[in-house]
Order: sequence, then C-alpha cells, then structure tokens
Amino acid sequence: MGGIFSEGIDLTQDRLIGAMIVGTGIPQVCNEREILKQYFGAEGFDYAYLYPGMNKVLQSAGRVIRTEKDKGVILLMDERFQSPHYRRMFPREWSDCRRCTMENVTELLTEFWKKDPT
Repeated sequence: MGGIFSEGIDLTQDRLIGAMIVGTGIPQVCNEREILKQYFGAEGFDYAYLYPGMNKVLQSAGRVIRTEKDKGVILLMDERFQSPHYRRMFPREWSDCRRCTMENVTELLTEFWKKDPT
C-alpha cells in the first residue's frame, strides 16, 4: 500500500495478476486524526482511521483490476477483514470472497484461474 507500486503505474492484462495486501492500511495516530476522531464522536475512529485505511486498501486492489479485461487475485492478509464492519465496506464485486488459509490457498487459486473469465 505504498512504495513504487502505489501510484502512477498501469499494469494491464497479465502484467499484474495478483496482490497481497498486508494490513488494513490504518494511518498512524497524529493530532489531525485525533481531532477528527473527537469531532465525529462515536463514529470518530471510522472517519479518522478506518475509512482512510480502507481507501488505501481499495486503491491497492485497484492496481490489479484496471480494465474490464483484467483478471487477478487479491489476498487481504489481515483477520480484521473478516469482521462485518470491514466486509460492509467491500465493493459489491467482492461478494464472493473466500477465506484463504495455508491449507487451502493452492486449491482456491487453482479454482480461480480455471474459471471462465466471463
């Protein structure tokens, strides 16, 4: 969610077929975010930290799928993505996401790449 692949690249078709997103992208604590958190009260954490973090996650995932002809895998590597709070923020295209473990990763990836792209 940063570095050389975070901005200004366009890897279409099979140039980038997957991304492993490690963590939720939550920004560091700072005065500005703490002021936002206090301002929004009960939902302050969401506005100050959660939404900006999820925006970074979605931007990173968007590097894999740039055109309607692109196909790729996005692995979200943090257990917090399993919570309903995060799942509500997923794009509707992610409704068929599956839980991946070390035991089933090969099977799930093989199944994904065998699917008809249409």
